[in-house]
Amino acid sequence: MSDLANTLIFESDTLAVRSIAVSEMENNVYLLTHRASGGQVLIDAADDFPAINTFAQQAAAADSPAAYDQAGAGVRALVTTHSHWDHIRALPEAVEAWDPVTYCGAPDAEAIAEQEGIEVEERLVGGERLTLAGIELEVIALRGHTPGSIALALRVPEGADAGERVLLFTGDSLFPGGVGKTNSPQDFEQLFADVSERIFGRFDDSTLVLPGHGDPTTLGKERPQLPKWKERGW
Repeated sequence: MSDLANTLIFESDTLAVRSIAVSEMENNVYLLTHRASGGQVLIDAADDFPAINTFAQQAAAADSPAAYDQAGAGVRALVTTHSHWDHIRALPEAVEAWDPVTYCGAPDAEAIAEQEGIEVEERLVGGERLTLAGIELEVIALRGHTPGSIALALRVPEGADAGERVLLFTGDSLFPGGVGKTNSPQDFEQLFADVSERIFGRFDDSTLVLPGHGDPTTLGKERPQLPKWKERGW
């Protein structure tokens, strides 16, 4: 974790996106830093809060040195992609240390409260366009892995004349090689439908998929496999 360059996913004059993996489950924790203000958004406080906290501080110092000690710098918002235990174990410590505004899919809020004692403040249904710490994110509901699973779409500049690219934080709903685990054929059908319509049906092949575990992929790489996923049922 001392070599932040290995965790860098995207950077521009206004924004940096980094990640680390924590716990025996190798959960990906994503951090978005607004360079002008130093404000940060954390996606999934999965486990090992001391490591996450150090990572966030190092990222703030590297990506927004002018704002590092200013009011408003640091983690201002914490988004949980879904309620499974391995994605929320550091949530209580993060809330206590940072006092961020917390977000999750509304149907998962009760499960998070039962497991970790955290009442998530902002409960999302999908379709919201949020501005968190100066960073704009679109919320996409992807039902099936859990009832309230969400993805977050971040639009970033590709270059002077190249338009935008989307970074898609998918939690455990979409991975290289398939959708996330489901517990019934009905849940699979729901998740496959949501991923097909709300992800593949809307975003182009250059879209970068950043899952809750493992390596990133692109929609272009995964799109040809959709019929196979549907046929196999997972």
